[in-house]
Amino acid sequence: MKYNPINLLFIILGFLAMGLGIIGILLPVLPTTPFLLLASFCFAKGSKRFHQWFCSTKLYKKHLDSFMKNRAMTLKTKFSILIPASFMLILAFYFTPVIYGRIFIAIVFVFKYIYFFTRIRTVPAQENINRAAGVEQETEL
Repeated sequence: MKYNPINLLFIILGFLAMGLGIIGILLPVLPTTPFLLLASFCFAKGSKRFHQWFCSTKLYKKHLDSFMKNRAMTLKTKFSILIPASFMLILAFYFTPVIYGRIFIAIVFVFKYIYFFTRIRTVPAQENINRAAGVEQETEL
């Protein structure tokens, strides 16, 4: 099967992002979910076959399936993404001598929290587990 150079680049970037996501599972400083989302995007752009393979892995099902289906995350997942990113932004803010750079970093810092808590729904951990397992929750009227 022949791939054009752009598709091949997306596939390579997908594997790199997936590798960083796997490392992020082991290292709490490196966030897992953003790298796996990037891997999913790259595989989708690069190859239908690689994207289908990635979506069938346990890694995808455990970390991304609920988000991709419901656009929702548990509070723990949100903070596991936000805290390491915040730490890196604080370091960048501290070491940036230019005031415009610091203003930009501050805006990004605030925007990411606003985005995560207004655009991505927060679900309780049990609801997330039930959705991943395909169990419907009963609602009382």
